[in-house]
Amino acid sequence: MNRKSLLLALATIVLAGCSSQMTKDECRTVDWRTVGYEDGVAGRPGDQIGAYRRACAEHGVTPDLDAYRLGRADGLREFCQPTNGYRTGASGATYYDVCPPDLAPAFLAQYERGRERWHFESRVTQADAQIASRRAEIDRLEQAIAKSGFDVVSATSTPEQRTEAVIEAKQSAERIGRLREEIVVLQQERARYAEELEAYRARVAATD
Repeated sequence: MNRKSLLLALATIVLAGCSSQMTKDECRTVDWRTVGYEDGVAGRPGDQIGAYRRACAEHGVTPDLDAYRLGRADGLREFCQPTNGYRTGASGATYYDVCPPDLAPAFLAQYERGRERWHFESRVTQADAQIASRRAEIDRLEQAIAKSGFDVVSATSTPEQRTEAVIEAKQSAERIGRLREEIVVLQQERARYAEELEAYRARVAATD
């Protein structure tokens, strides 16, 4: 196992223990440089150390801030590469302005490029989710209408229950009508977003 893989493996174990339930022995024996490296390679903000300080304060232990900062600086130099910038932007993740001055420009250029891709893709995804949500509500309302119909014709229903069932069915039908109208609008927007996404992809492909 190379040094980078070993550090990542150790950091995974270390961070699993960095919680409010962290024991005194864990706080005392943890490799703070490794913790810092993992936070750096993940692009986490510098105030992350505060969470560890609060967890260990319960046991009267103070994290080694110098070791943490050294490890984080090493991790950031791996994180702040252009490929990671694009990947971070394309995933919709937040960039916390953590890259050192010599690496920040190239990282940010790719981050913005990835962020643009995320913008176009997320609009299509969100439209799909909104359409699916409304269709699920329509299914639920149709089931409610069916139940109301049963209540109307049931010999065991009282006049009041039948009246209430008719009103509920009417309200559900009206809501279904509005939902179907919203779906039509969302489908139109989704089609436009999809066209814009394809145009973006074509533009990117032409410049690569």
